[in-house]
Amino acid sequence: MHHNKGLRLAVLITSLAALLSFNAYGVETLQLNETPSLINPLNSSKNQTDLKELNLSTTQEANATDNGFCITPVYPHFVEDLYRFPQDIEVYAKKSALTHKRHYAIQKAFDKNYFSVWSYKRPPEKSSTARWPFHVYSKGCSYGENLQLLEQSWFDEMLEKANFKRFGKVSRYGITLHFSSLRNFPTQKPLFRDPNRAGEGFPFDYLQNSAIHANEPIFISHYSKDKAWVYVYTSYASGWLPSYTIAFMSKKERKKWKKKKPVFLLKEKVALTDTQGHFLFYSRIGMRLSFIKKRGLYTYARAVAPGAFNKPTFVTIKFKHSDVTTKPLYLNQKNLTKITAGVMKSNYGWGGLYEERDCSSTLRDIYTPFGIWIPRNSRQQSRIGKVIKFDDLNTTAKEELIKAEAIPFETFLHRKGHIMLYLGTYEDNIMILHNMWGIKTVDDNDEEGRVIVGKVVISTLDIGSEQSGYDYNSSLMPSLDRMNIFTYKPVKKTKKRKRKSKKKANG
Repeated sequence: MHHNKGLRLAVLITSLAALLSFNAYGVETLQLNETPSLINPLNSSKNQTDLKELNLSTTQEANATDNGFCITPVYPHFVEDLYRFPQDIEVYAKKSALTHKRHYAIQKAFDKNYFSVWSYKRPPEKSSTARWPFHVYSKGCSYGENLQLLEQSWFDEMLEKANFKRFGKVSRYGITLHFSSLRNFPTQKPLFRDPNRAGEGFPFDYLQNSAIHANEPIFISHYSKDKAWVYVYTSYASGWLPSYTIAFMSKKERKKWKKKKPVFLLKEKVALTDTQGHFLFYSRIGMRLSFIKKRGLYTYARAVAPGAFNKPTFVTIKFKHSDVTTKPLYLNQKNLTKITAGVMKSNYGWGGLYEERDCSSTLRDIYTPFGIWIPRNSRQQSRIGKVIKFDDLNTTAKEELIKAEAIPFETFLHRKGHIMLYLGTYEDNIMILHNMWGIKTVDDNDEEGRVIVGKVVISTLDIGSEQSGYDYNSSLMPSLDRMNIFTYKPVKKTKKRKRKSKKKANG
């Protein structure tokens, strides 16, 4: 009997302690911050409505409660463009005159670019050029994963590990086995600039050069000193890959792979298995495999899986017809809506970190299923097709020129370090699709900040102009330096045409 009373007393004390604990985190926080609307908004029907109006996800709503990890909820900044303008790509595709069949002149060059590294005889640059990251990143302004300054000994270790004295000694052809990060040093460890500065620190790991899809052609220059890494070239970038992520391809294997029709993947992040049920990798828009056959409701594609000692193992993947295409898609409303909507699910990933995309890889992957080869970085992307520079133009002149000359879904807009896709106009605003990290702000003390967006969005060129401290001079429109119609292919004059042109000139 006394034992039961003692047990009930212990339970009562525990319950009171829990209530006091809740009051300490709830009521006291409320008094200190004087923000009752932010305390457990799920208890208020009005606040539930506000959450829905702001389009906050169920996960974010759940995080607003006291769960021991997020006591005071932090809501994302309200970025007006993302609620004022439709984030449905179909709205803009329907407004555009996308009646094209195919851009044959551009599309027929896709495979030549895609497989270009399989024609290399040696690395396409000198060893001294390939070492550029070791000249750019050094002691004094570089931070490691613990946000402490990196010592010179760490850089010395990395350079020795890079083994550039063996540069070009392997010179073999291969293929990637997984989606992988292409690194500037032979390590997965990060290198940050000053993490206390806005726009630096996480997620800007400067050792992330790019990312590469599974089953992409590569040229292998050499191994790191410990053989754990290989220095490779892709059709658009170079850097270090873990040696277990690649397989060497013989001449016969490469010829067979290239000869078959392409299989472009049209869906994001589907777990792909071979016909025996073994997991291979996740699908990504922008990937290309090799065609085997069509039978019944399915398309069968050849993929490369890991074999012993970097040898390829060829396996078969079965797809629904609607999930792939074996020829470049028509550049029309239906296809652009389908492909772009899939890529728009991406968050921002600097250089492809965390299997996400940055601004340039977003656009590159969107146009791969259309057989349009796009370079990897924003600077290179802004120089293909018909380039129209904005030299000495004010913002009004730029806006007029864009509206007059740019072709929706076929024109890139560029500023230093960022690339955007022109979608046309909406309510007379220039609309763009881009994958962005954040909006720069400057406070009264000239301290920089960032309003984080961190995903693919549809916006105007004035995104974030309603934010406190919005830095107009660093915003998109004033800093645009060019646009380029990337589907434009100049007609080469034949000898007959040249003679006719001379006759007309002389006539």
